[in-house]
Amino acid sequence: MSFKTSDNPRHTNSWYAATANDKRVRPALQEDLETDVCIIGAGFTGISAAVELSERGYRVVVLEAERIGYGASGRNGGQIVNGYSRDLQTIASRYGQEKAVALGAMSLEGGEIIRSRVSTYNIDCDLIPGGFFAAFTDKQIREMEAHKRHWEQHGHGGLEMVSKQEVSRYVSTDRYAGGMIDRLGGHIHPLNLVVGEAAAAENLGARIFEGSRAVALEDGERPIVRTERGSVRSAYVLVCGNAYLSPLLPEIHGRMMPVSSQVMATEPLEEGLVQSLLPANYCVEDANYILDYYRRTADNRLLYGGGIGYGGHDPKDLTSVIRPNMLKTFPQLKDVRIDYAWSGNFALTLTRIPHMGRLSDKVYFSHGDSGHGVTTTHLLGKILGEAVAGHAERFDIWASLPNLPFPGGKTFRVPLTMLGAWWYGLRDRHGL
Repeated sequence: MSFKTSDNPRHTNSWYAATANDKRVRPALQEDLETDVCIIGAGFTGISAAVELSERGYRVVVLEAERIGYGASGRNGGQIVNGYSRDLQTIASRYGQEKAVALGAMSLEGGEIIRSRVSTYNIDCDLIPGGFFAAFTDKQIREMEAHKRHWEQHGHGGLEMVSKQEVSRYVSTDRYAGGMIDRLGGHIHPLNLVVGEAAAAENLGARIFEGSRAVALEDGERPIVRTERGSVRSAYVLVCGNAYLSPLLPEIHGRMMPVSSQVMATEPLEEGLVQSLLPANYCVEDANYILDYYRRTADNRLLYGGGIGYGGHDPKDLTSVIRPNMLKTFPQLKDVRIDYAWSGNFALTLTRIPHMGRLSDKVYFSHGDSGHGVTTTHLLGKILGEAVAGHAERFDIWASLPNLPFPGGKTFRVPLTMLGAWWYGLRDRHGL
């Protein structure tokens, strides 16, 4: 199957890259610079930190190995999903009620940061409110009801249960037994969001260099980050490479696993058809362990994602998993052309909780958002900026959460994780 191609250099061939508002390529670093903060990685985490620090008056340099939003930040499903990859009940049972309360108080902030920056900096990224979580079974509905009760204890009032009869208000399919809407969720064009935020940081004085992979980090009183043709000496370094971070720092790289997910975009659909599929224009994700997620785009395509590849491995045919799933949901699309198909890696931790910490007094890091990165990266990027500015209270809460290596090391972590995913997928298929 052949797909349309993008004219956006060094980006994956996605619908996002093809429809980006700003396709200019920033220059590579070719000099030795001095600055306040050097950030490695121009995805959501790094750019969120750059905006926060630039707003506070810090001199910021961002080094990106490829392009702004090259990784998961510019390839994901574009859904604003509040919270974390593990619910607050799980966080309380693992780390104690005090930590759950603290993380619960931050759990809506990522979405708030996105909406605030879109408004403040007039970022054109197709921001649409509303998300729908779809349940296949009564068990999943009961879990959503419990989830809703617990969220409401932490101040989240935007949730509402949806009966089977009401599903058609949000998605036209007979697959679901009900679900839950989140009025504080929503969807965006993620590449346009991160590129728009990068432009905002630049307008505040930040400097962003693309094609500038960090090849060495020399720690010290003023650490130095070296690229192939330049260097940056700074008071602080923030490492925000996530799943696309090279093995430059094994103490970080070895505690996360790249996991791929596949996404495709249909040809533009007749307006009446796409509105009939998703009448409220909410984004949708289902409640299975290996889930499907989908939404409308501004140009009336259906963007549909799913599938998973532990270790970052992709199927030979990117649509082999997700197109059949799309047709189970919307069989009326059987003759619709797929214009774009792509994959992207996100960083998974063993705990499925983001990992933040210090490699030294001057080098901080954040990674491992485990599939909930659109909102969480914005929150954690802001918190990195706060920590540099001397307000590390929230950073220290995250840094205190234990992060464990995957069992089996690099050799066996993938097959062991696949075995666990197979087990949970089996439970989903049998409604257990």
